[in-house]
Amino acid sequence: MFAVMKTGGKQYRVQAGDVLRVEKLAADAGEKVQFNEILMVGATVGTPMVDGAAVQADVIDQIKGEKVIHFVKRRRKHGSKRTKGHRQQLTLLRVTDILEKGGDKSGVKAAIGAGSVSGAAVAAAAPAKKAAPKKEEAPKAEAKKAAPKKAAPKAEAGADDLKKLSGVGPALEKKLHAAGVTTFAQIAAWGADDIAEFDEKLSFKGRIEREGWVDQAKALAE
Repeated sequence: MFAVMKTGGKQYRVQAGDVLRVEKLAADAGEKVQFNEILMVGATVGTPMVDGAAVQADVIDQIKGEKVIHFVKRRRKHGSKRTKGHRQQLTLLRVTDILEKGGDKSGVKAAIGAGSVSGAAVAAAAPAKKAAPKKEEAPKAEAKKAAPKKAAPKAEAGADDLKKLSGVGPALEKKLHAAGVTTFAQIAAWGADDIAEFDEKLSFKGRIEREGWVDQAKALAE
């Protein structure tokens, strides 16, 4: 008895004992596989497949076909040419049985991999997947509390309000505090060398003398 089966987009006329090479299947050497797309068995012609018919075969080995050379040449002023070889991956089989009926109940692994079984057949053979349970909604993230604004650094105990000096604002006052100047008495005691030192150190560019801080500090310190 012979059968015409389909695998890998090709049709094969086979009978028990035949050895053939087909498009690579997802099977290891020594495994038994079954082809379920049977177009014809003996005198029975499928419409398009024969219901219940199957062809069973043993996997002998996974092999590669003969090398095929692919050559491309572009005829241009700056043309190019390329040669590439390719060896198709194949599965070597030995046909063992041809079933006219009962193929759908044989329990033999279906031959799949290189288009041997249609997507519809694979879907029909696969057990129905249970619908995945919906993921529990993640609890809403708690609203982040607004970080409290950093309080302005408090002036040291006993420090004077240096902003009373002409041209001194919060920024300049901070610079003076950072340099260790916190009272009017300190500024009132500055000499020429001290004024020059702080002018250069804090980049005041002559502001101390121009604004008359020393005289103002003496008056405010009293």
